[in-house]
Amino acid sequence: MANYISHPLIKKDAIESRLYQQVLAGDVLKKGNTMVVAPTALGKTIVAILVAADRLQKVKNSKILVLAPSKPLAIQHEDSFKEFLTLPCSSITGAVKTDERVKRWEESRIISATPQTVESDLLNGRYDLSNVSLIVFDECHHGVGSYSYVYLASRYVQESNYNLILGLTASPGSDKGKIKEVCENLYIQNIVVKTEDDSDVRPYFNPVEIDWVKVKMSSELEKIKNYIDKALKVRLKALKNMGIIRTVSVGKVDILKARGRVQGEIARSINPDKDLFQAISILSAVINIQHSQELIETQGISTFNKYISRLRKKRTKAAKSLMWDDNFGRAVKMARDAERHGWEHPKLREVTKILKKELGSEDGQTKLQSDRFAKNEDEKSSKIIVFTQYRDTLEMIHQKLEKEGIKSAKFFGQASKDGEKGLTQKEQKAIIKSFRMGEYDVLLSTSVAEEGIDIPAVDLVVLYEPVPSEVRMIQRRGRTGRKRTGRVKVLITMGTRDEAYYWSSVNKEAQMKNQLIDPDVLEELNASAVERMENEKKIKVIEKPKVENTLPVVYADSREGNSKVIRHLSEMEIDVKVHSMSVGDYQVSDEVVIERKTAKDFVESIIDKRLFKQARELSEEFKCPLLILEGDDIYNGMLHPNAIRGTIATIAIDFGISIIPTRNSEDTAAMIKRIAVREQNGEKTPIQIRTDKKPVSLWEQQLFIVESLPNIGPVNAKNLLQHFGSVANVINASESELQEVEGIGVKTAKNIRKVVESEYLYFQKEIKERKLL
Repeated sequence: MANYISHPLIKKDAIESRLYQQVLAGDVLKKGNTMVVAPTALGKTIVAILVAADRLQKVKNSKILVLAPSKPLAIQHEDSFKEFLTLPCSSITGAVKTDERVKRWEESRIISATPQTVESDLLNGRYDLSNVSLIVFDECHHGVGSYSYVYLASRYVQESNYNLILGLTASPGSDKGKIKEVCENLYIQNIVVKTEDDSDVRPYFNPVEIDWVKVKMSSELEKIKNYIDKALKVRLKALKNMGIIRTVSVGKVDILKARGRVQGEIARSINPDKDLFQAISILSAVINIQHSQELIETQGISTFNKYISRLRKKRTKAAKSLMWDDNFGRAVKMARDAERHGWEHPKLREVTKILKKELGSEDGQTKLQSDRFAKNEDEKSSKIIVFTQYRDTLEMIHQKLEKEGIKSAKFFGQASKDGEKGLTQKEQKAIIKSFRMGEYDVLLSTSVAEEGIDIPAVDLVVLYEPVPSEVRMIQRRGRTGRKRTGRVKVLITMGTRDEAYYWSSVNKEAQMKNQLIDPDVLEELNASAVERMENEKKIKVIEKPKVENTLPVVYADSREGNSKVIRHLSEMEIDVKVHSMSVGDYQVSDEVVIERKTAKDFVESIIDKRLFKQARELSEEFKCPLLILEGDDIYNGMLHPNAIRGTIATIAIDFGISIIPTRNSEDTAAMIKRIAVREQNGEKTPIQIRTDKKPVSLWEQQLFIVESLPNIGPVNAKNLLQHFGSVANVINASESELQEVEGIGVKTAKNIRKVVESEYLYFQKEIKERKLL
């Protein structure tokens, strides 16, 4: 008979008593800020609930904040805490309106939230963390770089009166530097590692059997790959002769590093050599070819052909050179013929074979059919997930399974890619629900289902290809073995990068485990975190009290919400107010607006032609517009330095916008603060925020109307209006009169008259349709 944990705040007979979970919770409460590293399904959430119950009991009227990297996972945690604890619990995500978020924060003792939402609310002053007695960072390996976990941990340490941090993860990574960064960023002082081999864990852990499924490339694929290899070899030799690489035996990482070196050389040169731009083009082509190799080796003909189709649409020299290359062209032609003949990658046949065997008949019924008569989920037959790296491959497998009578559901992210819309959160939930209810045999998923999606009782995971990341391999493997012995099948094409990727993830996982249990490594990792936390506490102690109505005010556009600049501003005794702004990123007075661009964004905005439009709006809306150019690698890209210099000159001279260089986001924040202090001069004067652009002037409206005529751009529109004097005169002009204007030819004049004189046919069509009805 099972024993249950007894606690005033834990529901009766809700949590089974497992010694290792209680020991883990005790370690956190005794030793302070802790990272718990344990495999999926070992009950890390229960550990968090036990710690939360103790803190809520001992620190009266305090709150618990549970953070998760995705909305589904945040809601999942809300459900778990509601299931086991007696205190009010709610969730806060971007889908909840701001007023409701504040209400939930005030009324709840346990809040499960996405970090970006909490960060936004804190920066807007909607609530604070002063009475939070425990903050839980789920999937804490995300706590690196500029991710919101980093800012929230820092804010919590400075603001809360009862610091306790708990990080949960199945895989913090193999890189010692990254593990150290996570520990420092989240102020981790103690790391506890639990594995399936621990004696106190083994009784509760279902083993996972991993089976390599080796396949051999077909002769057709080998021929296609050989031509791709030849195209690659030619370019690698050219790069070696140019001195860009030392050997032709290079991988993707080597090529990316080489490209970075060439871009750096271009950036440092006043007048770069043309050969450097040629090298960039060749390196870009090499990256495309290496990706093509990977698709042929590990994915399949259909996925490769779809990639080529997208490559054809690119207008870069690299893409065009590939399309003109004899060897690459032969590979493309052979792949096209192969798809017409129905030739497949052997993996596709193998995955179909595996699934057919798994979903075989049972007394005349398929397993799917028997599922529908099962009384509960545990009685139902096994559920299967097939993971693959690419959406194109996902579609290829889906079509194959449909032909074979295997009902599958496609599951991927919310982002739209190459014209295909992503799945909304509502659609994702519906798919998971249908899968859980047995409406589908198989769930086909990209990396989106690796973490944060509640998919219960998955007995078989099929990896269409191994991935070189130990974190992702652990996450994928963790999807099985939750209720009974789990199984994983990894498809590997022999003699290809599949084998290299698999061994890479295996070695990295072993390295991760060794580092996490090495006392010397742990001591080194924790020392810096402890020191940083002490420094943060000192900052909190010596912080000067803020006097009402004396802080400079900076208005920030809501689109800047995830930038580090707002974070730094909030730490600099600046009153930051986040609003939706029509023009600019930051406003410090009625006359001064600031547009912030990183070096990368600056170059991209030149290429996509939005920079001059933004510059025009800034100069029209404000008396003193400023452009902050952040970063020192502005010339480190594909554009020629002279094009960038010319753009800077145009912005400064033609638009009258002053350009201020800064080194990084912190330097940008310091500069914005200095401008705000100078403009406001200690006075608290109201600032009119431009939430809408100025009304369009009469002449702009006139130009807009004329520009809408066929083949008429801004120059011709201006010429027409100057010649005829009004929009009405332009509309009423004959073909011969129109042709008197410079730039207007016979064809353009004829098209204008046709648009002006033709009957409105859509109205007639509408009437006909109504009559039919």
